[in-house]
This record gives sequence, C-alpha cells and structure tokens, in this order.
Amino acid sequence: SASEKELIYILNLARINPKLFCNTVVAKYPTISNKGYIKNSDYYTSLVDTMSKLQPLKILAPDSLCYVSAQCHAYNSGLTGYTGHTRDTDTCEQLKHFYGECCDYGYSNPLDIIMALLIDDGVASLGHRYICLGDYTAIGVSIQPHKTYGTNAVMDFYY
Repeated sequence: SASEKELIYILNLARINPKLFCNTVVAKYPTISNKGYIKNSDYYTSLVDTMSKLQPLKILAPDSLCYVSAQCHAYNSGLTGYTGHTRDTDTCEQLKHFYGECCDYGYSNPLDIIMALLIDDGVASLGHRYICLGDYTAIGVSIQPHKTYGTNAVMDFYY
C-alpha cells in the first residue's frame, strides 16, 4: 500500500542520514505527535544521542518474501487481537521470513509507527530501535486492521 511504501521510505531516510533525520524529524516530532513524547524523556533523549552519533546505514530494499511474512502475521494478529511475534497459524509459520521483526499497535500513520519504534518508550532493551537501525538489507511491511488497537504494523527484516 502507499502507507507501507511511505514507512519504508521514512525508515530509509533515517538510515541513510541519521544526523539530518535527528536534527529535522526527531527534533520536531514531540510537538507534532499525538502521543505527546516529551523532549527530556530518557527514551527520547537516548534516541537523539544515538541518531546524532550514528554513521549512515545501507537502505532497506523491499522484499516480497518479507512482505508475505509480515502481511500474514499482521492480518492474523489483527483478526484475533493478538500482540507479539509468535505465528499462531501453520500458514504464517510456514511463510515466516525474517531475522528481525518489529510490531507496532495503534498507529496507522507511517511516521508515527517509525517514531514509536525508534523511541521505543518503555522497552528497556531498545530492541525495536536496534532492529530498525541494524545491518539488515531487506524489509517487508504490512499495516492491517487490529481487533483491539485499531491498527497494527509488522516489519520483517532480512539480511
């Protein structure tokens, strides 16, 4: 979809020029977000610190197998209201194709999804941030309706 393509585009902007992304998008995000991130929160300030020191990364190429994997999981999770990474159907388990995965619940806007995963508020390991800014080369994204949260996004990453 257009939103899924936009999400990949935004994430690639963050990856190819992290300092510029930090000084423009990240710097303005707390004032434009409906989540109301606070600029002095530990998670937000750690993102600024990370992005300001990060060297440019390779872009992520859209991958059809990653997309099918993400789409199956997002669709089935949405139907049941599931949150997490475990595939709950045999079909989705067979279509699983990723080395890193990020799931987001409640956002439909691509920028909100990316910023929520990069800030990673409340996730002590910052696992979503590290995956989004990792050494992956391929990605598949699916944004689907979700029974509980309204929307869910699954991003599957591959080398």
